[in-house]
Amino acid sequence: MSSSTTDFPRPPAHGFRGDTPTPPPLTHPRGLSVAISREAGARGASIARKVGELVGWQVFDQESLDYLIQDETAHSRLLSEVPASARAWADSHFTRLQMSQKIASDPDTAAMIRLLIAVAARGDAVIVGRGAGFLLPAESTVHVRVVAPFERRVAYFAQSLRLSREEAAEEVRSRDQRRAEFLQRTMNRDPADPTGYDVVVNADRLGLEGAAQFIAWAIRTKQMYDELRSADESDPAGP
Repeated sequence: MSSSTTDFPRPPAHGFRGDTPTPPPLTHPRGLSVAISREAGARGASIARKVGELVGWQVFDQESLDYLIQDETAHSRLLSEVPASARAWADSHFTRLQMSQKIASDPDTAAMIRLLIAVAARGDAVIVGRGAGFLLPAESTVHVRVVAPFERRVAYFAQSLRLSREEAAEEVRSRDQRRAEFLQRTMNRDPADPTGYDVVVNADRLGLEGAAQFIAWAIRTKQMYDELRSADESDPAGP
């Protein structure tokens, strides 16, 4: 058969989109999450618990995350609450992080990162620490940094841990350094860079209740825009 223009496949009806089009993702987390990063002594964990109460979300702090890593039954129960499509998203997101070499590859770190992604896939979660906000997609995560003046953080540790001023100051510096080193080692990120967050909250100025209310407002705002974006994407008429 002689070649002619009819031998070539016709372009798709919607028009040419390039030689190697990338299909849009078909899976996503079940809901939003908030990831709270905090300076030592800024009372980020206390604020996270208040946020959880305000929005009705479960709080995952260091203790509960460690428990889920160690207890297979609890871990399996958590995964059973994640819809199949969200689990598929979690697997693909972890693979993307590995391929982009944005995370450390040691088994313990990988296990914790998989858990954080599973928690986010489940949605409606307040996650404290572990660099979660740097791992999760900005579209489905409210990433918050809780800060406070150094002396106020020292005073809090001195009172709560019954330390001298010098001991408390050393404790604050040591914890801040360990957290910064963890982020640098596992994700090559600097926690002091404000551009990595949606919101930076000064707990000293706002107080615990005010800081929690401010974060809850940020969550509701992101939910509103997420709903509007989803409505636009599902509208067959387009913009």
